[in-house]
Amino acid sequence: MKKLSMQLQAIQQKLNERFYDREEEIEALLTALLARQHLLFIGPAGTGKSVLSSMLGEIVEGSHYFQHLLTPFSTPEELFGVLSLKDLEQGIYKRNVKNMLPEAHFAFIDEIFKANSAILNSLLTLINERIFYNNGVPIQSPLMTIVGSSNEYIEEGEGLEALFDRFLLRYEVNYIREEESFIAMLKDRTPIQIPKISMGELYEHQIRVANVDISDSIYQAIAKIRQALHDEGIRPSDRRFKQSLSILKAKAYLAGRNEVLRTDLNIMANVLWETIDQKNATQEIINETAFDTVDAFIIRKTSEFDSIVQEAQTTMLRKTALARTQLSQLLMQGKSLFLEVQNMNRQMPDRPELQNLKTDMHKRLLQMTSDVIGF
Repeated sequence: MKKLSMQLQAIQQKLNERFYDREEEIEALLTALLARQHLLFIGPAGTGKSVLSSMLGEIVEGSHYFQHLLTPFSTPEELFGVLSLKDLEQGIYKRNVKNMLPEAHFAFIDEIFKANSAILNSLLTLINERIFYNNGVPIQSPLMTIVGSSNEYIEEGEGLEALFDRFLLRYEVNYIREEESFIAMLKDRTPIQIPKISMGELYEHQIRVANVDISDSIYQAIAKIRQALHDEGIRPSDRRFKQSLSILKAKAYLAGRNEVLRTDLNIMANVLWETIDQKNATQEIINETAFDTVDAFIIRKTSEFDSIVQEAQTTMLRKTALARTQLSQLLMQGKSLFLEVQNMNRQMPDRPELQNLKTDMHKRLLQMTSDVIGF
């Protein structure tokens, strides 16, 4: 498994080098590919959504990739193929689907929410069931992943809620955030070759993803997330929770593991919200659950202790009796935090980062004590 996952990690690394400030989106693209799920990118024009999505066809040799830009005036022929004139003469409404969406393994549909009623029903069935009805005859499609994009979110009453729901992963894509990355992008002239895999190798990856283990503790964490979301009035369907398991497995596999860890749950922040006003609350709830409790404890206590030390250093600049009293209080607060870390370290002796934090805090407390005595 390690050798196979390294193959994917090499692809991920090269994509990260090619596309600046797009690490999350690249992880999402590869995760969707491995999980055979659909992905939605929402963001302004010029953010590289189409170029990044086209990598699906470039990465997997021997695959059929389909790409199209929808407008309010798009017709079914543009996605599903023209009607056969020969069959039409006999009253048969059969489309020539060769090289069209029903025959694609991967597809990118730009401005997907421009889909009109003439297109919508067939598109929904194809996305959801991987079936295209040609003259009423169901045709199994090899479709694995559709990446849809839109410059904006759907609005209530447009009748596009079902289409929006078909995309399990949803990401906002913005312009390059970091100035350093932006400047690097401007200077960049070096073409980067992306490693490739065959369709056979992709199938093998997908089989292995399906066998990634999910422990009972992860299932319990997901149930906890569900309850917390319900308490906030956010109610993703049970089907969406069930489908999200494939995303968790794919994320773990992409990281080179055969089991899902608690930290993998953070990707569900891009799965479980239904409306834009739910997005931040969903993110916070999932982060609280996904973040390792020990890591969260360490970060929280380190931050609290750093604040105490910083305040003590500022207080020492004031040579007053009140300042000495405040220093003594800060020292007591620092000792209290140290005891909390010491207690956690006793409970979890197998976490060396707790021991390291305890040692560092003890050293700094000794210095604080010396400073208070000499004040």
